[in-house]
Amino acid sequence: MKIGLTGSIACGKSTVSAYLQTLSIPVVDADAISRALTAPGGEALPALREAFGDRVFRDDALDRRALATLVFSDERERKRLNALLHPRIRAQIIRELQAHPGPLVVGDIPLLFECGMETLFDRVWVVAASREAQIARLLVRDGLSRAEACARIDAQMPQEEKIRRADAVIDTSGPVEEIRRQVDRLLSQLDERSSR
Repeated sequence: MKIGLTGSIACGKSTVSAYLQTLSIPVVDADAISRALTAPGGEALPALREAFGDRVFRDDALDRRALATLVFSDERERKRLNALLHPRIRAQIIRELQAHPGPLVVGDIPLLFECGMETLFDRVWVVAASREAQIARLLVRDGLSRAEACARIDAQMPQEEKIRRADAVIDTSGPVEEIRRQVDRLLSQLDERSSR
């Protein structure tokens, strides 16, 4: 069984992903794959430098903040970045999913629907939070202004659309214990389905 885990920015997906890993469930992390591709010496760096020039680099290292500022303020630049990275990320996700032969593997993929990757999974779980919770988390976590936080949220597929397309929704507005209970319930439903 392959589960796609997704959600909008600052919705608590990392909390859910980390909990799944404490249960010894393998998680393929699209963000980690992206970071590896764009780390010093990463496979995607030459293409990024060719596309965006030195303005998003500090010496040989990608300036992630400069790149984020650029792509979240210009939709054309964001599309150009996605066209460079997403095929590479998708190929690596497929390789890592195939490397896990066990009964359950989770793909932690923020842009799962946007990239059409829901077809790689048997079920999709969406992690959701209120817009105000997202903004508050971005202000604290990333040190953004309210306007910057709103721009990043608005640059993504609307959360309501992700919820509509999901097989299950995990509400992260409550305490961590409640989030874990929701995940436990979903996992027990999977066990029930597989035992039928």
